[in-house]
Amino acid sequence: MGYRFTDLTRACHDDWRAYVEHDFVRGLGTGTLDEGAFRHYLQQDYLFLIHFARAYALAAYKSRTLADLRQAHEGLKAIVDVELGLHVGYCREWGITEAQLAALPEARATMAYTRYVLDTGNRGDLLDLHVALAPCLVGYGEIANWLGAQPNTLRGNANPYDAWIAMYEGEEFQAAMRAELAWLDARLADVTPARFDELVEVFRDATRLEIDFWQMGLDRSL
Repeated sequence: MGYRFTDLTRACHDDWRAYVEHDFVRGLGTGTLDEGAFRHYLQQDYLFLIHFARAYALAAYKSRTLADLRQAHEGLKAIVDVELGLHVGYCREWGITEAQLAALPEARATMAYTRYVLDTGNRGDLLDLHVALAPCLVGYGEIANWLGAQPNTLRGNANPYDAWIAMYEGEEFQAAMRAELAWLDARLADVTPARFDELVEVFRDATRLEIDFWQMGLDRSL
């Protein structure tokens, strides 16, 4: 019997829970997160999205099949043509202009995770790259679902972060998460135990860097 994505999260259980249930995430759910911390996170997330697009361009280069090439192309188009525009609009609602976003310095946590993803993709194959990206694409979907299941999560106008939660628990993002899980499960099913151990290391490192990204937002650090 082959491996699945859940085997990665099981192997990195403590780090994965620390990421999904981080204090930043809990603050989003209860609406108690400092607004300055959220603005700082939003600004750095804009820079992250740009590097995320670069990662999809790398995925296209790494693709060996037309199906994988099309998947990478669609991901790149979605970020450049849709998500970045939506993010700029969302930032505007929080008093952050596009000019301010363009002039942002990168926080060290932003640099660390995005460069790790790109370096992993350059050194490894397409599966390495997808595993390094999984804490973001799969993780945000799981985080939204986890928040939705918590009894103390505040919904509606009473929570200034409800729109953020709704975006990631929405059908469009959840469908993308399910598609990514299906892709990962299909490829993990064929890896050897030694190869799986390598991927666990990639996933653990990427998850820890995502934890640092939350902490960067909480601390408003650069």
